[in-house]
Amino acid sequence: MFIRNGKYYFMWSEGGWTGPDYSVAYAIADSPLGPFKRVGKILQQNPAIATGAGHHSVLQIPGKNEYYIVYHRRPLSEKDGNSRVVCIDKMEFDAEGFIKPVVITNEGVAPRRIK
Repeated sequence: MFIRNGKYYFMWSEGGWTGPDYSVAYAIADSPLGPFKRVGKILQQNPAIATGAGHHSVLQIPGKNEYYIVYHRRPLSEKDGNSRVVCIDKMEFDAEGFIKPVVITNEGVAPRRIK
């Protein structure tokens, strides 16, 4: 869970972690105790890049409105369901504060030094 602009975002992985429906979803509330309203999925597999996208964490650049999602996924060449790689991609919000769908990339994000 994290807070942004007075709203609490509760996120979780759902679906079978070795199956095609494994994903990350979220809900929003005005309080850390809820009630939370489910919004939907924001991270799903991309059949052109990888499967098994889930088990995530969120990072915010201190003092900035910049967020990143760190998660694992399974490269398409990997057939072992237990084999995963760690990835990081940008997480963005729309004007209403909803999380935009995360675009899975092969590149991830550029290195960045945080002071």
